Amino acid sequence: MLHIELVERCKTNDRKAQLKLYQQYCEGMFCVAMRFLKNSDDAEDVLQESFIKAFQKIEQYSGEVTFGAWLKRIVVNRSIDFLKSKKERTLELDEGYMHITDDDNWEVDESVSLDEIKKAIDSLTDKYRYVVQLYLVEGYDHNEIAGILKISETASRTRLVRGKGKLKELLKEVKYGTGS
Repeated sequence: MLHIELVERCKTNDRKAQLKLYQQYCEGMFCVAMRFLKNSDDAEDVLQESFIKAFQKIEQYSGEVTFGAWLKRIVVNRSIDFLKSKKERTLELDEGYMHITDDDNWEVDESVSLDEIKKAIDSLTDKYRYVVQLYLVEGYDHNEIAGILKISETASRTRLVRGKGKLKELLKEVKYGTGS
């Protein structure tokens, strides 16, 4: 049976035709997914999702390109989307696995002026400055900061600890005259 006939039968939701197309393309499309994902479990998941999407959207297949080329584009897009979501989850988990100690000691050497502290806070990168300002100056807790900045509470804590560390470095430079 020709691919065109199979595709037309798939458009009528013919399960046997869908199975035939799947059998004809699954191995090749698995290889495509593997080239991106480098993990057979992930490739199998993406492959299944791709075929489901292809059969749901098969009405959109116009025949301008081969069915294989159309399906390959779906597999490639799904693979890229999977990698993007995995990267986002990995970044979020990396912050979550960090051991964060809540150090409430914000004491600064008496020789450092309030203006120097404000100047040091202003020189922090935005992602640290916002959290330090919201926590230290505005008095928000991590739950509130997370809501305001649309980040996780863990990310808020991490950024506060890192921002505080950078702030201490900047203030040491001021105290010992190595700063600007």
